[in-house]
Amino acid sequence: MRALVLFSSVALAAAAAAQATAPRGTLAGVVMRGPVSPVCVADQACEMPAKGVTLLFMRGGQTAGRIVTGVDGRYRLRLPAGLYTVRRTSATGIDRRLSPTHANVRAGAVVRVDFHIDTGIR
Repeated sequence: MRALVLFSSVALAAAAAAQATAPRGTLAGVVMRGPVSPVCVADQACEMPAKGVTLLFMRGGQTAGRIVTGVDGRYRLRLPAGLYTVRRTSATGIDRRLSPTHANVRAGAVVRVDFHIDTGIR
């Protein structure tokens, strides 16, 4: 039993060390929401920056990163390289659908991924 506990501890420490030293990259972009009115007019914006939106970056069923958009809808997050599923912490009211739902982080690179929240206003 003692050997199993020791092995488990060593395995967890190795996994944590691998995560900490894994090649990292940066995701950056803007989150927009729209349409913001039933009819889009030429002189008025049909979508707006989504401020204060929390994005969760998931891999292997675990949250690997979390970021809240600024007042201009922008975000920037550094993560280990790999493919992530992206979702919001809450999707209630009119802001329901986020797209895209995946983002690929490349080691040593800044990858721009812009997200859109469909308000469902038609």
